[in-house]
Amino acid sequence: MSKTLSSVAQQEFDSLVHQVYQGKNKLDGCCKLRTGVVADQYKFRTMGKGVANQKASQADVTPMDIQHNLVAATLENWNAPEYTDIFDQAEVNFDEKSELAASIAKALGRRKDQLLIDALDAGGEADTVGTGIGGAGSGMNLEKILAAKEVLDDNEVDEDGRIFLLNAKSAGSLLATTEVTSADFNSVRALVQGQIDTFAGFQFKFIGTRAEGGLTVAANVYDGYAYHRDALGMAVGLDMKTEINYIAEKTSWLTNGIMKAGAVSIDTSGIVKVQATES
Repeated sequence: MSKTLSSVAQQEFDSLVHQVYQGKNKLDGCCKLRTGVVADQYKFRTMGKGVANQKASQADVTPMDIQHNLVAATLENWNAPEYTDIFDQAEVNFDEKSELAASIAKALGRRKDQLLIDALDAGGEADTVGTGIGGAGSGMNLEKILAAKEVLDDNEVDEDGRIFLLNAKSAGSLLATTEVTSADFNSVRALVQGQIDTFAGFQFKFIGTRAEGGLTVAANVYDGYAYHRDALGMAVGLDMKTEINYIAEKTSWLTNGIMKAGAVSIDTSGIVKVQATES
C-alpha cells in the first residue's frame, strides 16, 4: 500500500469535481457574480435613477444627482470533507473516485444555491404576491406568475435576465390549476416536463427539499421569488477547489472540497416574493 498520491491523480480528481460541480447546482448564471475577491466582504455598488431635465439657453445645467450606494456581501468558509481510502492503493479505483467527486461537487453546489436563497430571504423585496392570489390559499398558478411580472414591469426592471425561483411542489400546482382549454396550457406543460425553462419572460428554476434549507416553508406556505439576476449578487473569494491529505491517525486520505463565498440582495426593486400553499 502506498501513501503517495501522484500529482496527476490529484489534478484529475480536482478536474473531475469541477466538471460535475459546474453542471449540478441550479442557480449558476442567476445572479451578478464577482470572483477573485480578496477580503471577507465585497461591496456591490448600486446606482439610482436619473431624470432628464430641460435647460434654458445660456443657463447652467442641473445635475441629475444620481445616488450611489454600497451593499455588502459577507464571505464565509465552506467545506465538504470525507475520509476515504480510495487513494491508498497504488492504482486508483476510478469508479469510486467518480462517486466521491460527485458527492463533493453536489454538496458545494447546493450550498452555493442556498447562499443565494438566504440572501433573497434576508434582503427584502419590492412586493409580495400572497398565497391568496388566484384563489384563497391556492398553490402556484398563472395569476401569481402574472402578478409578479406586473410588479417587475411597473418597476421597469429589465426584461432580459428575469428568474422565477420556486419549490418543485409548485410544478404540479401549475398543471392542476391551468385549464386544458387555456392557450397557456401547452407552454406550462412543457415547462413542468422540462422541455422548456422559460415562461412569461421568466427563466424558471425549481428547487426541491434540501438538507441545506431550500426555500422557506411555513404551514405548507412556500416562498418563491421572481427577480432579476442583477438584483442578487454573489462574491467568491475562493472558488471551489479540492485538497487531498493523508491523515496518519486515520490511516486514510481526507478529501475535502472548499469554497469561500457570500451573497446579498443588491436591489430590492428587482425582487418579488411569491407565496403558494402546497399540500
